Amino acid sequence: MIRRLTDGMVFNRSFWLCLLLALVALAADQIVKLWVVGLSGGDPMRIEVLPFLNLVMAWNRGVSFGFLHDSSFGPWPLLALAVGFSGVLLVWMARAETLILRLALALMIGGALGNGIDRVRWEAVADYIDFFIGGWHFWAFNLADAFISVGAALLIADSLFRRES
Repeated sequence: MIRRLTDGMVFNRSFWLCLLLALVALAADQIVKLWVVGLSGGDPMRIEVLPFLNLVMAWNRGVSFGFLHDSSFGPWPLLALAVGFSGVLLVWMARAETLILRLALALMIGGALGNGIDRVRWEAVADYIDFFIGGWHFWAFNLADAFISVGAALLIADSLFRRES
């Protein structure tokens, strides 16, 4: 039996608030990226913010952690992946039974679309957060990556700690 796409979807207040959260996450990501790219002129830079945090300008031409950085396909396949992924998450969000799950999915949608927009605009993702401990530096990342990571952590927490009725 084939299930209709709209079966089980609930468009209540929490859905619309979480959709708004996804849009706010997307907007915040894009505003900060435009500010950093404008500040740096798109050229590499490093500004010390805290003893463990720098503001940098780095271009990620690949996927996560630079994977597929030498792809000759251009930005379109990765944009299609981001949009498709976001569409699946949106349907899941409409079917989600808990607020924490909807929040997780909203953050992931906003982050995925934010990085997708970068790929079309600049053919790369603008990364600007350099977190480090001592001499060890984490990969440079951005607000969209942070939203995706927090969303994934909430998704895991929801699956581990949710009480089934």
